[in-house]
Amino acid sequence: MFPISQSFRFLLRFVYSDIEKKGTIWTAVAHIITGVIGAGILSLAWSIAQLGWIAGPLAILFFAVVMLFATTILCDCYKSPDSVLGPTTNHSLLEAAGFYFSKKWTWLCGLLQYVSFYGTAIAYVITSATSMREIQRSNCYHKGGENAVCQTGTNNFMLIFGIIQIVTSQIPNFHNMAWLSVVAALMSFCYSFIGLGLGFSKVIDNRGIKGSIVGVPTRSAAQKIWLVFQALGDIAFAYPYSIILLEIQDTLKSPPPENQTMKKASISAIVITTFFYLCCSCFGYAAFGNDTPGNLLTGFYEPFWLVDFANACIVLHLVGGYQVYSQPAFAFVDKWATQKYPQSRFINKFYAIKLPVLPALELNLFRLCFRTLYVISTTAIAMAFPYFNQVLGILGALGFWPMTIYFPVEMYIVQRKIGAWTRNWILLEGFSMVCLIVSLLGLIGSIEGIVSAKLA
Repeated sequence: MFPISQSFRFLLRFVYSDIEKKGTIWTAVAHIITGVIGAGILSLAWSIAQLGWIAGPLAILFFAVVMLFATTILCDCYKSPDSVLGPTTNHSLLEAAGFYFSKKWTWLCGLLQYVSFYGTAIAYVITSATSMREIQRSNCYHKGGENAVCQTGTNNFMLIFGIIQIVTSQIPNFHNMAWLSVVAALMSFCYSFIGLGLGFSKVIDNRGIKGSIVGVPTRSAAQKIWLVFQALGDIAFAYPYSIILLEIQDTLKSPPPENQTMKKASISAIVITTFFYLCCSCFGYAAFGNDTPGNLLTGFYEPFWLVDFANACIVLHLVGGYQVYSQPAFAFVDKWATQKYPQSRFINKFYAIKLPVLPALELNLFRLCFRTLYVISTTAIAMAFPYFNQVLGILGALGFWPMTIYFPVEMYIVQRKIGAWTRNWILLEGFSMVCLIVSLLGLIGSIEGIVSAKLA
C-alpha cells in the first residue's frame, strides 16, 4: 500500500466534505451485521465441535468481549486529538494510523488492512460458491434419494459469483450502498434463523444432544491441538469488522457525536451477532456431534426448499458483504489515482449511460478496469484454494491481532497520553499480548490445516 501524504489526506477530506452524511445508528448496525454475519457463522458449529461444550461457547464469548472493547476504543479515534471535537477527522483506519504513527507504521497498517479486505473477499467467493453448490446438491438428493450421485465442484459457481461482483463493484462508494447493506443484513437474519431452526429440529429428531465436553476425538494429541488452534482462527474470523469500523462511522450524521452513535451501534450489533453465533453453533453441534460439517448448512438436505432458501440468502448476503469489504479498497485506489494523475481522462472522466427504467449509470473506465481485475483475482485465488475452514482460520488469525487489537490499542494510548508502565498502560499492553498469543495459535493451526488439505 502507499503511505498517506499530507496532500492525499487533504484530498480525502475535500472529497468527503462534499458528501452529505445521512447515516443513523440503524444503518450502522446494518453495515456491521452485513460485515460480521457471513462466512464466519457457518463455521462456528465446527469450531464448537473441536473445542467441546465448555471451551467452545466460552471462546465465542471471549472473542465477543474482546471485539466490544476494541471497537469501543477505536470509535474514539475517529476524531483527533479530541474524540468529539477533533478537529482532525480520520475517515478510515489507515488515516487514523497516519495521524498517530510514523510513515512506516502507517504503511504497515495499510498493507494489513487491505490484505484483510482482499482475503475476506476471497473467503466470500468460496462461501457463496459452496452455498450455490449445496442448492444443486439438495435438489439432487431430493429427486434421487440419499444414494444418488450428487458430487459437483464449485469452480463454475465461483465464476458466477465473480460475474455478479464485477457488476456490483461499479457502485460508486460506501455512501451509495446503504440499501445493499440493509438487504444483506435481512438475508443474514433469514439464514441464521433457518440454520438455528434446522439444528433445533434435528436435535428433537435425534431425541438427545450430541457432543462432549472435550469435543471431537482424534487419532493423536497433536492432531487435536492443530484442530483446536484452527477453531480459534475460525472464531476470530467471525468478528472481523473493526477494519471497516471507521469507514462505517464516517457515514453517520452528527449531532449526536459520531463516536457515541457508533458505540451504541457496535454494542447492539455485537450482542445480536453473538446471540446468533451461540444459538447456531451450539444447536449445530448438538445436532451433528462428532460429524458436525465445516459449513453448517451442508449437513442438511431436507426440507430441500428451506435449505435452498437458506443457501440463497447466504449468496445474496455475501454479494453485499463482498462489497462492504471491497469498497474501502476501491475508494482508496480511486482517490490515490485521482490525486496522482489529475489530468488523465482515463482516470477522471465519467460517461453517462442511460438505462431503461433504471437511473443513468456513470461509467468510469479506470474504475471499471481496476475493479474488474480485483474481482477476477479474488475469484482465481478462491478457485486455487477452495478450503473453507482453513482459509477462514488463516484470515481470522492474520487480521485479529494487528487490525482488531494492536493498532486500536496503540492509537488509544497515544490519544489518551497514557504513560509507559502506568497501570492502564500495563493492562492495555497485557491485553494486547494475550490476543497476540491467541492469534498466533490460530494462524499456526490453520496453516497446518491448509497444507494437509492441499497435500491430501
